[in-house]
Amino acid sequence: MPALRIIPRDQHVISRKNISKAALRVLYRLNEAGYDAYLVGGAVRDLLLGGHPKDFDVATSATPDEVKKLFRNCRLIGRRFRLAHVVFGPEIIEVATFRGTGEEDGEGDRHIVDGRIVRDNVWGTIEEDAVRRDFRVNAMYYDISDFSVRDYVGGMQDVQDKVLRLIGDPVTRYREDPVRMLRAARLAAKLDFRIDEAAAAPFESLGPLLTEAAPARLFDESLKLFLAGHGLKSFRMLEQCGLLRFLFPSTARALKGGDRALRALVERGLANTDARVAEGKSVTPAFLFAVLLWGEVRDRALDLVAGGLDMSEAWARAAAHVVGEQCQRVAIPRRFTLTMEEIWALQPRFEQVQRKRVLRLLAQPRFRAAFDFLLLRAEESPAIRELGLWWDHAQQLPVDVLAAALPAGSAAQGTDLVAATSARPPRKRRRRRKPGGHSGSA
Repeated sequence: MPALRIIPRDQHVISRKNISKAALRVLYRLNEAGYDAYLVGGAVRDLLLGGHPKDFDVATSATPDEVKKLFRNCRLIGRRFRLAHVVFGPEIIEVATFRGTGEEDGEGDRHIVDGRIVRDNVWGTIEEDAVRRDFRVNAMYYDISDFSVRDYVGGMQDVQDKVLRLIGDPVTRYREDPVRMLRAARLAAKLDFRIDEAAAAPFESLGPLLTEAAPARLFDESLKLFLAGHGLKSFRMLEQCGLLRFLFPSTARALKGGDRALRALVERGLANTDARVAEGKSVTPAFLFAVLLWGEVRDRALDLVAGGLDMSEAWARAAAHVVGEQCQRVAIPRRFTLTMEEIWALQPRFEQVQRKRVLRLLAQPRFRAAFDFLLLRAEESPAIRELGLWWDHAQQLPVDVLAAALPAGSAAQGTDLVAATSARPPRKRRRRRKPGGHSGSA
């Protein structure tokens, strides 16, 4: 059994003022009803590190049905892991009953296939719940009854050492749930921790198990990796751990060739996304996934064009192939893949600067996203960089000025175009007044 270490209130930095009011209401009501109730997991970890958690999870001795009886605003979810969600407007407090360590053929509802836990609703004690969690830093409990932190597995030491260690045998834990390997990379990037050698050693041999994970679950994990404000660090950690090829195989293949411009595009796209998240601006998975998959789409489309296929058809086929392959790993919803395909399809149209084509492209609903993507491609060649400057200038001009400066047929390239659109429009001639005329109203 794990050795309990209790850190009293005066020896840790967690304050109730940094815990959501909804989470406190759940903790207090469970406690007052006679149940054990603790804030648990990432919220405790982040509070100890001085962060501000977005989600607050609760662990309790109450069963899901008992939780539901206490809260009218509660709904029970899940089959693999049965949970209670207590809803306070836009905020949801996830309440989980302490998990037990019962074997597959013991009491309760547990089912294991090839080492993977496919259903686990075996209730237990807080000690059992602690050893069932993945990383030691995620197995600390904030006790609402006396405001102490209960540490059963050495999580506080790992927080101080800035290291991620798994609870139990790493091979067994990754076989139970291969997505834990991605979580290790994500948490290490987010927290700026290192991954313990024992926890990282199985990545090479067990990484292929990720191909058997549910694509919908990997989509959710991808959002946590790349759209939570630490996407660039997560991406580099995935590469360092050798896990990128199991999540985004086409991205890993394209980068393996040493294309510096492609790597610059991917890393700049991730860095820009992180900056938007930090500023509280909206981000979309469609743009970021378009960035990650660009290298393979571009190369395949250019090969098809070189083979004699029509430009638009080549890009459509390349996009369909790459998206189809990727969705077998990560289930990207159709509303995002459509946007990705539109961003890619508009890229060759930026090179067509005849008057009608330019005006049509400016009117496209996806123009802004496609233009931002073009700017990311600046490292591909001086011509692409110059093209980005031209379009940046062109969209700032009045439509009539731009139309007058553009050729109706095939256009010149590069600086000639910039010079043409930079020319001032002809000044309107002032009408000469007739003798005896008066200005103003009568």
